[in-house]
Amino acid sequence: MAALRISRVEARPLDLALSEPFAIATGALLAANNVLVTVTLEGGSLGLGEAAPFPAVSGETQASSLAALRALAPLVEGRLATEWRALAEALARSVPSEPAARAGLEMAIVDALTRALGVPLAALYGGAGQPLATDVTITAGDSEHARRSAESFARRGFRTLKIKVGAASAGDDAERVAEVHGAAPDARLVLDANGGYDEAAALELLRLLERRQVPIALFEQPIPRGDPRALAALRRLSTVPLCADESARSAQDVLELVALGAVDAINVKVMKTGLVEALAIIEIAKAARLGLMIGGMVESEIAMLHSAHLASGLGGFTEVDLDTPLFLERGPTVEGYPLDRDRLVLDLGQSGIGRTLA
Repeated sequence: MAALRISRVEARPLDLALSEPFAIATGALLAANNVLVTVTLEGGSLGLGEAAPFPAVSGETQASSLAALRALAPLVEGRLATEWRALAEALARSVPSEPAARAGLEMAIVDALTRALGVPLAALYGGAGQPLATDVTITAGDSEHARRSAESFARRGFRTLKIKVGAASAGDDAERVAEVHGAAPDARLVLDANGGYDEAAALELLRLLERRQVPIALFEQPIPRGDPRALAALRRLSTVPLCADESARSAQDVLELVALGAVDAINVKVMKTGLVEALAIIEIAKAARLGLMIGGMVESEIAMLHSAHLASGLGGFTEVDLDTPLFLERGPTVEGYPLDRDRLVLDLGQSGIGRTLA
């Protein structure tokens, strides 16, 4: 067991240029200023993780993630990687407001453990082997940008387009969504407002799109976090299934959403909750027969592939939103992001994820 003891935790900035700003209703990232986390075990196994703070969503920054990781390192050094669930609870108590940092460290511990044991990462999470095909995001912008993006992504083989809305009026957003539908009429469309509307504007958008005969498969986080009863009321009036993202930042949040019948699906992001808390959220959502989306912040292939192996191993995900490596000018690994059109090509028999830092 000594070989599985954590000997060192290291964190350093991971600055990644974007091919275009990643714009949502509440703000935009011009670059991904993330953190690379490495965990070394006494037996020599090295695990990789990534913290991807998104200031406009959670208020976390690269600086706050680095500071949190410096504070967390002494809590795990000297402990066994096999205690990863118990360690996650200690991390959450220590820095509850820094989930991205906790997620990066939890990922690195689990990655190191699976490499040391020779156990596939997806097998650790259950071994279901669900194949994954991701959507791709059309970021907030004007109608011309939306149309060009839709045409490009459709040519590249993406069958589901996730359109960021909520930064403009319902009327302007309806125009953008209609442009996307016209440019890619066979694509399945998901809307994501990141809490950018009030209830009236959200319903107006759906009404306008229905009038234009634009089919919508799912509407994610139409109104701001903090009022689950309002979300439940909106769901009763909505003609489209609703998904919670910002409103589902903990297992307790999801329990409340379930009790109120507020949503049809939950977007699970390891980066907004930490890894072990995300597993609890998944269990609750499955028990309540809610749809599951696996998503992330603006992450490189390091964090995105960990989430992909988690989703494939657990199974039961109805939506896959693991596209942000496509927005990077260059990823941090030699292998890059393994996509065949919209399908993630995962080696489910490999321990760790097999990433080699560039």
